[in-house]
Amino acid sequence: MTAMSTPVPGSNPDSPEFIYDEFGYFSENCAEYGLVWDGSVDVERVSFSPPDAPDVSGLRWGSGSPRIVFLHGGAQNAHTWDTVALALRPIPLLCLDMPGHGHSAWRDDGRYDPRSNAAALAAAIEGLAPDAELLVGMSLGGLTANAIAAGNPGLFDRMVVVDVTPGVTRDKAKEVHDFIAGPQSFPSFQEIFDRTVEFNPTRTPESLRRGILHNAHRLDDGSWKWNYDRGEMEGSGEYPVRDEFWTDVDAAAPSYLLVRGGLSPVVDDDDVAELVRRRPDARVVVVDDAGHSVQGDQPNRLADIVRAELER
Repeated sequence: MTAMSTPVPGSNPDSPEFIYDEFGYFSENCAEYGLVWDGSVDVERVSFSPPDAPDVSGLRWGSGSPRIVFLHGGAQNAHTWDTVALALRPIPLLCLDMPGHGHSAWRDDGRYDPRSNAAALAAAIEGLAPDAELLVGMSLGGLTANAIAAGNPGLFDRMVVVDVTPGVTRDKAKEVHDFIAGPQSFPSFQEIFDRTVEFNPTRTPESLRRGILHNAHRLDDGSWKWNYDRGEMEGSGEYPVRDEFWTDVDAAAPSYLLVRGGLSPVVDDDDVAELVRRRPDARVVVVDDAGHSVQGDQPNRLADIVRAELER
């Protein structure tokens, strides 16, 4: 029996008259999560060209030099942080598109593991956010944040890592991997929307519609295709488990906070025990009613955690 479709909220993205507006959905974010919307927001798309690495793009929020840098997970993009960034106003911050994601260039070798990402992103951070105090990374972005901090001592003294440790396995992240490993293109927006709803039961249809619009594009024949480069993610999974990733944790920033999604299987108690064994100074916060994507399920709670960490 065919599963029932969930109606797509709002205007129909399959309509020939539909035009995607990258900065046109912030009022929806605010309305959904009880944030004040005054009709405008200070945000711009920026880019940086690292030496001998693909160009890196991102969203710079607020005025002044960014104080926080955000790195998203695999198969996501900088807009995954929109509601968190809106909740943190007026703190200036930078949300980067990881290589091969969003508006950032794809790598010729198709490698998007944390170590491969780190050099380009560290250069982009130094170029676009030289005064940043706090690095926040989720999932693949969290492992990449570890590699950046370990390889660039003094660049950050505080980190927030969202729902990932080097102890993650394909079994723990099965739902994430199954979603990423699914079809790359879809005949209609309804079909890409239905698959996204299936794998994200804790999210509202409105937020998932916005997320797809930021992460996929309509082709000339009317079909829809994800924006990110699968590269090695499709073959080996987003989460290679290597001893050097734990070594990155050992050498990461002096202040280390792990945020777990209370409904997520990606981080388990054994992972936390290993983290604390290696880093007795590490702190752990569990966000109830949040899955792996804490920023999508409980953005206001995550914003409160990030703000408190910035003010420590």
